[in-house]
Amino acid sequence: MSETTRTERELMLAGELYLAYDPELIAMRGRARRLLRQYCRTTEEEGEARLQILRELFARVGPRVEIEPPFHCDYGCYIEAGDNLYMNCGCVILDCAPVRLGDNVMFGPYVQVYAATHPTDLGARLSGRELAAPVTIGNNVWIGGGAIVCPGVTIGADTTIGAGSVVVKDIPAAVVAAGNPCRVIRRLR
Repeated sequence: MSETTRTERELMLAGELYLAYDPELIAMRGRARRLLRQYCRTTEEEGEARLQILRELFARVGPRVEIEPPFHCDYGCYIEAGDNLYMNCGCVILDCAPVRLGDNVMFGPYVQVYAATHPTDLGARLSGRELAAPVTIGNNVWIGGGAIVCPGVTIGADTTIGAGSVVVKDIPAAVVAAGNPCRVIRRLR
C-alpha cells in the first residue's frame, strides 16, 4: 500500500466518498451491533452495566448518562457524550463522522442524528459510495421528539429544538428553533 492510499475508514472520517461495505467498516458496525444488543437487554436496575457498555461503545461518555432502549448507532466509537446525557426511546445516531454531544443534552423519543449522507450526483450515488459530515450539539440542548439533525450541523449551547423539526443548517446558541426546515423562532437572551 502506498503512502497516499487511504483506507475507506480514513476517507469516511475525512468527509470524502467512501465504500461502507469495506470489511473493516463492516466489522466495526458488527461490534457496535453486538454491544447494542447487550445494552438493549439490560434493565433500568442495571445502570452500572449499561454505563459500562456505553463506555466500551462510545469514544467518550460522561459519568451520568441514560439512554432508553431501543437505541441504534452505526459505530459508536465516533460518539462523544458529555455528562448528564438523556436520550428517550428509539433514538438513532448514524456516526459515520464524529458526533459530539455536550453536557446536559436531552433527546425526546425517536430523535435521529445523521452524520451519514449520500451524494446528490447520480453517478457518484450509483457507485455505492457514501459521505459523512460531523454533527455537534452544544451544552444544555433539548431536542424534541422525532426531530432529525442532518449531517454537518452544529446546534449551539442552551438551545431548544422543537419536536418534529428537521435541522439542515447550523442553529445558534440560546434560541428556540423549530420547523421543516428548522429555523429560529425566538432568542432566549
